[in-house]
Amino acid sequence: METGKIVIEKVRGKSTVTKSFSKYPLKFIIPRKGDDISCKLEIGAGCTAVLTTQASTKVYKSLGSKCSEQSLEAEIGSNSMLVLIPDPVTCFSTARYFQKQVFRVRSDSNLVLVDWITSGRHESGEKWDFTHYKSTNNIFLESDQPLFLDTVLLEQGSIVPLAERMQDYQVIAMVVLLGPMLRHIQGQVQEDVKRMMAKQLQGSPARWDRQMKSNTRRRGYCSNSFLDNRISLSIPEASIGWLGGIAGFVALFLKNGGTVEVPWICSTPWQYVLELLIKG
Repeated sequence: METGKIVIEKVRGKSTVTKSFSKYPLKFIIPRKGDDISCKLEIGAGCTAVLTTQASTKVYKSLGSKCSEQSLEAEIGSNSMLVLIPDPVTCFSTARYFQKQVFRVRSDSNLVLVDWITSGRHESGEKWDFTHYKSTNNIFLESDQPLFLDTVLLEQGSIVPLAERMQDYQVIAMVVLLGPMLRHIQGQVQEDVKRMMAKQLQGSPARWDRQMKSNTRRRGYCSNSFLDNRISLSIPEASIGWLGGIAGFVALFLKNGGTVEVPWICSTPWQYVLELLIKG
């Protein structure tokens, strides 16, 4: 018995999928202009959940002003852990994308969050060629007390193209480590950063900081107790995974309200965090 079938016919002069059938483990996806996806997660007390993706989140070309949207709301119970380690978002030329993720935690909840975007399809010559990208990550403690409010906005400017503003950077990523179960990883990350700073730090951190601030618009709030739990990463022309070779990360490590940038060598942000989780 067949597990899938697709029929493509001419409809109003265009090739159109008129029939689509598939059953597990096969699944056909017919791209649309402006998908809207909404998900909710509830992690019960004492539970652990790991959410990944099979491949990068591809945002196809937009039709007019239509924008693809994806929202996630997660509630993490007492003494529970949510590990959200997706592959990166990859926006095609002219794509428009908005993502919002809201996490509600308790004082002893644990969260590993990786959120990252690539510059586009390099094999097609697309680098920061999309129209609009916005990603919002908010974390609230119990009675809606804000712990972490962060928004990244990348959009084409009327004067300077996005690709020119991003210069040689090809990936932007953020890693959040929150909760008592992750203290050993937070410590390990700090030690890794200190070691790499001592060994590989070159150039002026102040100059790098100015460059990164000019590349993206980032607005956010971070409670004092949260500062040591967040790392932002960006990747210059050195490649990642599907681009071939080892990634050359530039890490912005937030500690005590300050920003320090260091060269970062590993495979991908979520693989680095996953390795630490396994070792721990």
